Amino acid sequence: MKTKIDSVKPIRDHVMIVDMNFETRTSAGGIILNSDNGKSDGIRPRWGKVYAVGDEQYDVIPGEWILVEHGRWTRGFELEDDQGHVVVARFVETKAIMMVSDEPHEEF
Repeated sequence: MKTKIDSVKPIRDHVMIVDMNFETRTSAGGIILNSDNGKSDGIRPRWGKVYAVGDEQYDVIPGEWILVEHGRWTRGFELEDDQGHVVVARFVETKAIMMVSDEPHEEF
């Protein structure tokens, strides 16, 4: 049985994100780029959606998208949402947040 996502809450100024993309990408010109996770060309910042923040976090709010420096996130762990879907959540280093946006952006 998976842990329910609502039962996990960040403490202090920690940030929990979901929807970080490690899959195959398509360039603006239509070129398919295979997954680069774990390879030298995969060293790049990535976007993730803020799911929850600790009580002392004032820079970002749930629902925003953040760009995080490469490797400044934890390994993903699986949680179950209210509809029974499995989501992968990660915690990010707050000092590694480079940008904030209200909507998702294309990967670098």
